Amino acid sequence: MNPNFVLPKIGELPVLASIESICKFEKLPTYVCENPSEGAKKAADIVVSAINSHAGDKKFVLGLSTGRTPLGLYSELVKRYKAGEVSFKNVEVYSLDEFYPMTPENPQSRNHRVYNEFLNYVDIDPSNVHFPDGTVPSENVREYCKEYEQKVRGNIDLMIMGVGELGQIGFNEPGSYVKSTTRVVQLTHNSRKTQFQFFSNPNDVPKMAITMGLETIRSAKKIVLMMWGENKAAIARNLIEGDMNENYPATSLQMHPDVQIVIDEAAAQELTRVKEPWLISPPAEWTTKLIRKAVLWLCGVVNKPILKLTYQDYISNSLSDLLDRVNTYDQINISVFNDVQHIISGWPGGKPNADDSTRPVSSAPYPKRVAIFSPHPDDDVISMGGTFNRLIEQGHDVHVAYQTSGNVAVNDDVVLQNIDTAREMGIGHMGDLFDEIREIIASKIPSVPEPAELLRFKGAIRRAEARAACRSIGLNDRTNAHFLNLPFYETGGIKKGLLSDADIEITKEFLRKVKPHQIYAAGDLTDPHGTHRVCIEAVLRAFEEVKDDDWAKECHIWLYRGAWQEWDLAVADMAVPLSPEEMIRKRHSIFRHLSQKDIVPFPGEDSREFWQRAEDRMQGTARLFDKIGLPEYQAIEMFVRLL
Repeated sequence: MNPNFVLPKIGELPVLASIESICKFEKLPTYVCENPSEGAKKAADIVVSAINSHAGDKKFVLGLSTGRTPLGLYSELVKRYKAGEVSFKNVEVYSLDEFYPMTPENPQSRNHRVYNEFLNYVDIDPSNVHFPDGTVPSENVREYCKEYEQKVRGNIDLMIMGVGELGQIGFNEPGSYVKSTTRVVQLTHNSRKTQFQFFSNPNDVPKMAITMGLETIRSAKKIVLMMWGENKAAIARNLIEGDMNENYPATSLQMHPDVQIVIDEAAAQELTRVKEPWLISPPAEWTTKLIRKAVLWLCGVVNKPILKLTYQDYISNSLSDLLDRVNTYDQINISVFNDVQHIISGWPGGKPNADDSTRPVSSAPYPKRVAIFSPHPDDDVISMGGTFNRLIEQGHDVHVAYQTSGNVAVNDDVVLQNIDTAREMGIGHMGDLFDEIREIIASKIPSVPEPAELLRFKGAIRRAEARAACRSIGLNDRTNAHFLNLPFYETGGIKKGLLSDADIEITKEFLRKVKPHQIYAAGDLTDPHGTHRVCIEAVLRAFEEVKDDDWAKECHIWLYRGAWQEWDLAVADMAVPLSPEEMIRKRHSIFRHLSQKDIVPFPGEDSREFWQRAEDRMQGTARLFDKIGLPEYQAIEMFVRLL
């Protein structure tokens, strides 16, 4: 996967913003990179420099973590090695943690991945590689942990690590003792749920792990901690700007004298330098969206609607520079009020024969051809079901492209239930098929990709549900619902493949078939399994290759969110209000996805069903509009225009 997609910036600090002013808020040195790829290069610079500058006969000791965060770094280090920039012959490696019990040959072993992604491709001596042993008998494991502690404590020259969404480092869960050492720990429900993405069955996720302790980690001479993605934004702010708190174990790193934080812009979005840059230094330029962001922030601080903000509100909350360089407070209030008001539109495809000078979408051409890309077979209705329905009702030629089959998100018992229904209806040889599929399910091997025959049925269930949802909102499911089945997804397991030319070609073919005036795609990048990010990369890379087609020159791309997050009103370009009846229609379209109803197979940290998340999100957005002094709607779906 090439994780280079980033959202447009709406403002940033001036180049001359001093380190002292930033450090007023940030307690740890933090390097913000544009995307994870650039972050991996920065971290690799640190690692390579440390290894190459190491003097003496003693080996350089490198501590490694084993989650997803460092994978980009490992890939970059392999490139540097092959380019002759670094050698690992004089490097000794100690790993941070391992599941317990767990054999090193198991593909789900925390350390198996480090070999496959890194160590197998460099010149390190295998005798210099040390991982916690997940096979130690339970009666000996405590003594084993003491021995591992003695080997690593104070001896690691550079520790590389990521951080969990609850602030874990290694498997040190919230509440871990700040002076904890290497030990066996019981994994919390949330940690096991997070690790489920690497296993085919939740029951296969180990309940325990061996991990270095917080004090063990801090005994390293230097620590580099990486964070990528919006789902790490809250913990980034807690770690970098907050106080030490045992509920966020990573904050104990504030006690270390040499820590370097490397994060991408998505993970940095809650930092003061990004979220409220005016508190640090006057911005280089007060762009329209940065002004909107500042004024909406001020509304929240003083708990007032836009048009009731006063001169004193501005100067008492570090926004005097905005008044000095832009306009008077009352004119800014009116300008921002109008700015936000103009993004509200009940015509997401443009209102025909209307003055569109202040509307987010042009009136012509009408009707428009619209392509909606849905990463999974239900993201379209979950995230923009109301707008989807509105586009159809307003006469546009709407097509939806389901990018992946979503087959692994169907529980086995749902397959049996569907076959049993067909059997009860007397269709074909369903009795024999029921028994055959039941035997296939019983013979499944944990952590091994699911059998193709079983996945075929699961994919069929998801397609039938998607077509039913399309029919419920008025789309012709036979001509205008397209199933792309992008190859990167079809691995049969939770872990997906890399985006390939085949994925791009399939996407290009669809675009050239529809020739859309509008594209709607998912910009919901906190998807805990990464599918959304790969899917938006597929759309953007495909569009890049067709952008010179005549139709593409008049095409605009709109990004939606829904399952895991919502757009900040400061960056939104279109807000589509929904009536109570449209809310119900959207809910019913989500309900058509029966295999996802009541049980959310991959919920992340949010236990609500997707329809509940969607309604809470849309109604929360509507309340926000009301709070800042705009009309109160039942619900609102928001979009950002990318191109």
